[in-house]
Amino acid sequence: MTATPSTTPSAPPGSGAAPGYHPRRTLPLRVEAVRQLRRRRTLVTGLVLAALPFVLIAAFAIGGEPEPGGRRINLMDTATASGPNFAAMALFVSAGFLLVVPVALFCGDTVASEASWASLRYLLAAPVPRSRLLLSKLVVALVFSAAAMALLPLVALAAGSVAYGWGPLELPTGGALPAGEAVGRLAVAVAYVFTGQLVTAALAFWLSTVTDAPLGAVGGAIGLTIVGNILDAVTALGDWRELLPAHWQFAWVDVVQGEPEWGGMLRGSAVSVAYALVLFALAFRRFRTKDIVS
Repeated sequence: MTATPSTTPSAPPGSGAAPGYHPRRTLPLRVEAVRQLRRRRTLVTGLVLAALPFVLIAAFAIGGEPEPGGRRINLMDTATASGPNFAAMALFVSAGFLLVVPVALFCGDTVASEASWASLRYLLAAPVPRSRLLLSKLVVALVFSAAAMALLPLVALAAGSVAYGWGPLELPTGGALPAGEAVGRLAVAVAYVFTGQLVTAALAFWLSTVTDAPLGAVGGAIGLTIVGNILDAVTALGDWRELLPAHWQFAWVDVVQGEPEWGGMLRGSAVSVAYALVLFALAFRRFRTKDIVS
């Protein structure tokens, strides 16, 4: 009786790896995504973002129609005109700070949380290559951050359409955009807001490789983002403010008007991506040489 040859792939001779082991197959993205999805902070973050539109609707119901903001015309003035108007207003009031929190949370809690649980060294002993571990966590964190960005305006669009009706996006400066076109413009705006938040994501991710305290990474990223907003308010800095990502965070408003302007969004995207690439590179370099003791 002849033996049937084995079809199981084997590791190269002298490699010291177990048969069938391949670095790229370790820690699949779906496994990391399920792990993060089951965490309580993911559920709480989603509930808070989904609840905000209803809180705003209740505030308008109690306080009445929004009053014009004096000489400054903004999206708050037409918030209750239609569902798309309400979604645009919800994005406007949350993009400056509220949407920063989930991005910092998902990206700053990646590596530092594993270190605080003393499970990081066991993941690496699986063995999962360090670059593979970091890349998997980064991709999942960015996907969850993008989902958080999209959740709030989507819920706001649905809730606003029920409360105020489905109709065109009335522009504060006059005129209106058809509802279908307005939704497409809002999608572009959400994509830009996410691009602008890449700096916060990269900063939180880098800090997560530096410290073993998740709160330190998350809080540090949020704190430095606030510092950037404060510096942007210092008019004495002049044109230097254009190097700050915070200077361009509301450039997406230019697309929610009759004739969209793309200049500010392009410059803002370039600044944000440049900072993010540098910080992501620092994170990978730091983690590659870090002593894992927890």
